[in-house]
Amino acid sequence: MTTQITKRAVVSCFLFRFTPDHPTPSVALFKRSDKVRTYPNHYAPISGSIDPTDSTPLQTAYREIQEETTLTPPTITLYRTGQPFTFSDASIAREWTIHPFAFILKKGGEASINIDWEHERWEWFDPVRIMTDQDLNTVPRLKDSLGRVYFEATMNEKAGRALAMGLDRLRCDRESGARELLRIALGVFRDFIVFCESLGDDLNPNSATTSTNIKDKDKEWEKILEASYHIIKNGRETMSASIQSTLLSILSEMTSTHLHPSTLLSLLDAHIHRPNTIKPAFNSYTTTSFPQTTTTNKSNTLTILTTSSSSTIRDCILSLHAEVQSLELRILESRPLFEGTTLASSLLSSLKSSPHKNHTKIKIYTDASAAQACQGVDMVLLGADLISATKGVSNKTGSLPLVLCARHVSPGAKVVVLSEIEKVNALNEIVDDEVVERNHPLEVMSAWRSDGVKGVKVLEDGMGSESDGVSVEVENVYFEWVPLHMVDAFVCQEGVLGVDGIVNRSRVLGGLAQRFFG
Repeated sequence: MTTQITKRAVVSCFLFRFTPDHPTPSVALFKRSDKVRTYPNHYAPISGSIDPTDSTPLQTAYREIQEETTLTPPTITLYRTGQPFTFSDASIAREWTIHPFAFILKKGGEASINIDWEHERWEWFDPVRIMTDQDLNTVPRLKDSLGRVYFEATMNEKAGRALAMGLDRLRCDRESGARELLRIALGVFRDFIVFCESLGDDLNPNSATTSTNIKDKDKEWEKILEASYHIIKNGRETMSASIQSTLLSILSEMTSTHLHPSTLLSLLDAHIHRPNTIKPAFNSYTTTSFPQTTTTNKSNTLTILTTSSSSTIRDCILSLHAEVQSLELRILESRPLFEGTTLASSLLSSLKSSPHKNHTKIKIYTDASAAQACQGVDMVLLGADLISATKGVSNKTGSLPLVLCARHVSPGAKVVVLSEIEKVNALNEIVDDEVVERNHPLEVMSAWRSDGVKGVKVLEDGMGSESDGVSVEVENVYFEWVPLHMVDAFVCQEGVLGVDGIVNRSRVLGGLAQRFFG
């Protein structure tokens, strides 16, 4: 009689503690009680099944942590997401699909841990001990789960440190645009390759000729794929679409040719220093769509409205300046970090030194006056941090109200997204469309403080607590979606891209993502 195998998807959540006096973190393991159905008396991370009602595995992770430890989101920070994997345990007739996560326990959070009936105790462990101690009684494949979120325990020290420091840099960068982050990410990947001392002379995983070589090649390739996954997923995911697209292209090239490490470094350098090639396409689109504003026809001013700060938009506007006789640039200030103000300053400095003396006026508007800023505009120009075939264009919060205002106030205005084609996300993506990047409320409140707004202290005192059933939160979400049907043109380095082009590219990238990370 054949035993029916039950399939179950679960999260595996590791809690990490970082202290100034220890070079490596500690990780918490929980000893399962004898009341649980599977693996009693084994050490394990916080785990639990993904319910059909859970929107994402990450939501499951937060729920399970709260249920089993009473820790809530304010006491923990998502550290890394590991690549899921599947294995079977014939002893209990289960096929497990594991979604590993790592969280950092914030200072003072340890006192808030209260375990439930599923565990009899918990302890801090050195992650290296977990990976090497053969006598530690753990649930099956725990080492694989831990290794997928703490690669430092499986790589040589220099390569692991370079990758970890690179991820921290990407994660903490709140100033660079997607184009700059791509350069940083490729630099991190380059450093990782340099420090991978065991890489052979040919990085193509398909070029091995003997069983020994095949085994070595597999190990090399696994390291490269692991680093690629972490750079895409655990840097700054909401802005990682171009990183994903570029790394998938590089991985594809590595499998199609004999690639020496030095050749790979040259390939990476070429991507890092690649010039902006989107300017001709934008100039062509603009002069074709608004021929009355070009230097050959001096009767009209081209009025463009934009928000936030984008190096691509900045470069393209400076290039367009030479093509039109009169230009009016309207820019929303883009709270809370006022990137729009920074963009206006940069444009002004560059235009003053431009050899082209065509008339240009810059106007800065508050975010709340978007409807006024839309009066009489010819073009609403948006950048993109990610373009999804299903959700639309992800850009700085404030972009959707801006488009809606333009549709109402100036229905003839063109809504144009200016973006490298690499920002199209892969179908069945590694980069999750549903991720919401919430940032520190102090970024919003700092302007209130500096302006002496009344009542700020009352709001600050009310945050993080509930008194008489009343609580207060200050939301600081960086990005929002503009649906594809609200965009008139997607201008990239290949020209004007339609929705069908976006969908097709997304499918191709999805196939590559499945091939390398499926």
